[in-house]
Amino acid sequence: MDSNERERLDGGAPPPPRAPGIAGLSTPYRVVTALALGAVAVAACSHLALVFLHVAPSNTVSKRHARMIDYWIYPELEQNWKLFAPNPLQQNIAVEVRAEVRTDDGLLVTGNWRDLSAEDGAAIRHSLLPSHTEQNELRRAWDFFTNSHDEDNKANGDRGELAEQYLRRIALDRLDPRTDADTAVGKGAHLAEGRIVRIQLRGATTEVAAPQWSDEKADTQTYYRELPWWTV
Repeated sequence: MDSNERERLDGGAPPPPRAPGIAGLSTPYRVVTALALGAVAVAACSHLALVFLHVAPSNTVSKRHARMIDYWIYPELEQNWKLFAPNPLQQNIAVEVRAEVRTDDGLLVTGNWRDLSAEDGAAIRHSLLPSHTEQNELRRAWDFFTNSHDEDNKANGDRGELAEQYLRRIALDRLDPRTDADTAVGKGAHLAEGRIVRIQLRGATTEVAAPQWSDEKADTQTYYRELPWWTV
């Protein structure tokens, strides 16, 4: 005999079933849940509003709150149209880095160039669920830097310093100071043991070759843009 049958025999009514969802929670838990959902809704609506103002044509609201909008969008949430018309990107751009390391013996060792873009490509190749970070973080950081600097790597706007800090932070996060500096690039190039003193980045740009059926000619030579050494 279960408890419900025993209660019916004793003349007692069974307890009412608990309401589904939030309504079934006690009052304190319902308050906490409602506040949490409200906070998520406010954050989501604020984010969508800021992104909309960023991509919308310039208007009174976006001009008045331009500093706040830029602070929220750049650099991680920057928007662009390079995949679509009018000018799709027709270049392969690889970002490479090397570091100068002071070893435990006091020697300064300069490592070989390490192709960070190739490492990102290898990480997502044949992956059914590739990481968004591995696909876009480094590429967007380099694009952000080149758009905010001239050919002499001088900042041409207020976001230049932010772009430099962002790119430097990503490069340092990718470097591993515990491995060998003399290994060839493309075969696991890393750093000697010691403390990273300076880093240098460069971009290797190669035009995408025209298809065989096309009469278009493309210069497929690789051109490099080296940035200055940055002290860590």
